[in-house]
Amino acid sequence: MENICGWIAQAGSSPLREQLKSTQQADWLVIGAGITGLSAAHALAHMHPQARIVVVDRQRAAQGASARNSGFVVAHEHPAAGELLGSEGFAGYQVDTSIGRAAADEVRKQIVRLGIECDFRESGYFFAVSDPRKLTHVEAKLQTLRAVGASAQFLQGEPLIEKLGTRHYHAGIWCGNGNALLQPAKYVKGLLDALPEKVTLYENTDITSIERLGDGRVRARGQNGCVEARQVLVCLNAFIPRAGIDDSGTFAMELSASLTRPLSDQEFQALGAPASWGVLSTRPLGATVRLTPDRRVMIRNTAEYRSRDLSLGELSTRRQHHVQGLQRRFPMLGEQDIEYTWTGHLSASRSGQPYFAKVEEGVFAVAGCNGSGVARGTLWGRLLAELASGRDSPLLRSVIERAQPGWLPPKLLLDIGAMLRMRVETVRARSEI
Repeated sequence: MENICGWIAQAGSSPLREQLKSTQQADWLVIGAGITGLSAAHALAHMHPQARIVVVDRQRAAQGASARNSGFVVAHEHPAAGELLGSEGFAGYQVDTSIGRAAADEVRKQIVRLGIECDFRESGYFFAVSDPRKLTHVEAKLQTLRAVGASAQFLQGEPLIEKLGTRHYHAGIWCGNGNALLQPAKYVKGLLDALPEKVTLYENTDITSIERLGDGRVRARGQNGCVEARQVLVCLNAFIPRAGIDDSGTFAMELSASLTRPLSDQEFQALGAPASWGVLSTRPLGATVRLTPDRRVMIRNTAEYRSRDLSLGELSTRRQHHVQGLQRRFPMLGEQDIEYTWTGHLSASRSGQPYFAKVEEGVFAVAGCNGSGVARGTLWGRLLAELASGRDSPLLRSVIERAQPGWLPPKLLLDIGAMLRMRVETVRARSEI
């Protein structure tokens, strides 16, 4: 049993970069080389062509959480009951969707501009359930999605089975015109490999503190060296406390997923040869499932409030949950058909909104992707670079206005409350896991 991300294994690794040593001077420092940090570095290089830009990452660049997610490019979120057309929350949903659409468009622009091959599919995806009672207000949700520019269609019974090739799901809403799917490790690797030469990247470099210098510069100190810069962008998402930012209103969750071998021609034809697809559950802890373009099945059906990595023994237990979820959907698949099992972290908040702020003079940070990091992270990187550069736009103002992650109680109470909430949600999502 090994913790190996199937996406990363398929994408391969970029050449190893050096560790940070001694003291380096820079105009800009970006901490974190995931989707957000790399997008920020690209934006800074474009806006400040003469500046020295340094990026550091605690591990291999482009191989952290950004490469380990499920690859959903989210433009249109599943609307909650309080966000439906005609409700008080619809106005906020409209704003959030305008941001989401801009974020998904940003992904498309990066893929085209940088020539990234990442199995990008403009096919939309499904909000689907096994228990139809867990998909409520269907007509109102269709109207809501269409009102904000989405294509939306309700499917149940045989039409849904034909689309997915499994009888597990009994009802679903397909949502397109913005929503898309991609291979996340290939996407973030593409961002990394296309970095301009003037951007210096240090890998396996853990920043342990950020301190203010007397001349207005900021020093970010690592184990074997430090970077002194005028401006620092913290793009660590779930691990934002590592930069000394403890009041972001966000918290870490650990997820685990598995990816199977490719289905054989016979197996694929038995399913009806469906096109590649993605399914999100309408329950917070329901399973996320994909049938990939190369006929593999990916399942993510565990999520836990924790920032400490699972041990291999713990991951093996989670893998059994993946097996159970697979067999509910595709009975011919078992543990022997899983090629990769891995963990990853996401950054969440109580409100579902991010932390996006000027922390202090010269220090800017963003966190709280809430499961939509591919699109949001891509957009946030550019917008954080614009904020730090003194630029303004209606989109940037909208992001700042919506960036209210909500209050978190002291850690002990948060730990207890979060664990209880997770247990309740697990029970509620039982039929969808």
